[in-house]
Amino acid sequence: RSSYSCCYFVLPCCFFDFHGKYSRRQSKKTQYREYLDFVAQVGFVCGFHVEEDCLRIPSTKRVSLIGKSRTYPSAEHVLIDKQITQFINSRRTCAVAPCDRRVGLKHKDCCDGLCEEAGSQLPEDEIKTADTTWMLGFQPREKVEKIRNCASLPRDFVDDVVLSVANLLLNAAPQRSCSDMQGGNRNTWNQGDEVIVPLHYLYLSLREVAENLNKETLKKLKSEYGGLQTLLKNNHQVFEVLNGRVHIRDWRKEKPPSKTKPEVKRHLSAEAFKTRLCWFFIHHPDGCSLPSEACPYAHGTEELR
Repeated sequence: RSSYSCCYFVLPCCFFDFHGKYSRRQSKKTQYREYLDFVAQVGFVCGFHVEEDCLRIPSTKRVSLIGKSRTYPSAEHVLIDKQITQFINSRRTCAVAPCDRRVGLKHKDCCDGLCEEAGSQLPEDEIKTADTTWMLGFQPREKVEKIRNCASLPRDFVDDVVLSVANLLLNAAPQRSCSDMQGGNRNTWNQGDEVIVPLHYLYLSLREVAENLNKETLKKLKSEYGGLQTLLKNNHQVFEVLNGRVHIRDWRKEKPPSKTKPEVKRHLSAEAFKTRLCWFFIHHPDGCSLPSEACPYAHGTEELR
């Protein structure tokens, strides 16, 4: 709900009605044009003079609708509120006739037929609630949207999942002796497959990884957008996720920073250098695949900046 003095601007994009996806009713118009007419119709029913404008933006859906003034005096606000409730309810079962989208169309001309179609009398329970709600059971979004990209999960929980998945990858194949690693030969660094030269990547599907996690962990991840895949992608230092498959990242194969990278990005990369501990130095059985001076992460707390 909004005050009588409210104005609005809307840029229609996805085709949705009040109760789900928008259902087409006219085959002579494109889906986009028909949906624009529907959104304009909603504005008319709500008592606005609706204007249409085309934005100069790089998008195929750039037609905006603007409501800057009302079609009725403020004294009729309660009556219009009831008509809006009827219109919303009529969208559930009735096929609403398309409305003329000419700018300045009178509110009465636009919605009289709709109100008759939905019934001249409001149900008693809706009359009682007309001042407080337009649709029973409707819950608006919270003012502060919850972050659900795994970034707000407890650090201990994330670390446990990362370590579990990494161990699953490392232990998926028999490991050979690390004597070469101790002697300085880093070509045999274990990336999860048998330690051979050249290294072969061991990929596991996200489904295979999920099957090895406990139910409580999966339940917690399910409440996040993207779930396990998002968490693994967030841990870019440890994993590489591609086409639904995950493997341990080999930093020796990472491309060096481009000299043509914009100055701002190069500055940010330099600022982040050695500001976080190297996961491989701490957890990987062979340590980090890079020498300390080449690794962007700190090999021990003494290197932290």
